[in-house]
Amino acid sequence: MNDNIQDKVVVITGASSGMGAATARHLAGEGATVVIGARRADRIEALAKEITDKGGKALAVATDVTKREEVKALVDKAVETYGRIDVLLNNAGLMPLAPLERLKFDEWDQMVDVNIKGVLNGIAAALPHMKEQKDGHIINVSSVYGHKVEPGAAVYCGTKFAVRAISEGLRQEVKPYNLRTTIISPGAVATELLDHISEQDIATSVRDFVDRIAIPADSFARMIAFAIGQPKDVDVSEIVFRPTAQPV
Repeated sequence: MNDNIQDKVVVITGASSGMGAATARHLAGEGATVVIGARRADRIEALAKEITDKGGKALAVATDVTKREEVKALVDKAVETYGRIDVLLNNAGLMPLAPLERLKFDEWDQMVDVNIKGVLNGIAAALPHMKEQKDGHIINVSSVYGHKVEPGAAVYCGTKFAVRAISEGLRQEVKPYNLRTTIISPGAVATELLDHISEQDIATSVRDFVDRIAIPADSFARMIAFAIGQPKDVDVSEIVFRPTAQPV
């Protein structure tokens, strides 16, 4: 086990599948206590049971990251139950890709609400506790699409660029409180993100590409563990990772 992960209380949003679920399993295996949030209560309750049945520590709290009060309740429950919050992983995200000319207004709103406001809601919930502790680590999930833009992905890219900007501002602001921040930008990872694409032609094209090269969600979990596991005087500000086969 990693001594810098052992016994840390880690709150994870978007933990019902994919990268969030894989990270909960991985960190629990390293000795962390995981508090997992997602809208699908049955999924996170099953995951928490799976972890505890293996001797780990996990607590599931149904959470919609677009609702500020629910994100606050998730973080407050972690602190109430375990006495502190050491890490917040703002992982929840949506990726319904489509060209702008198709005017997918509802999908634009969803991406802004989940990918940007959800991150802000997480920061708002965790920051007061971490400031009081003078200790903590906030990890925000961007994307390779937070570094480049492609046709059909403009709004999604915009939300992930925003996550990077917000995270960098946070990094600079929290230095007086001894807090760490990390931006993690995955490339093609096998998750349910592609299921959010409603436009069939886009979904088929993207899936054909991703299915050929995608790496498992545990690759993301290992990156998160690397950032958390560093000594307290080391702040891993940003991680960008891709499948070896991904050219862009």
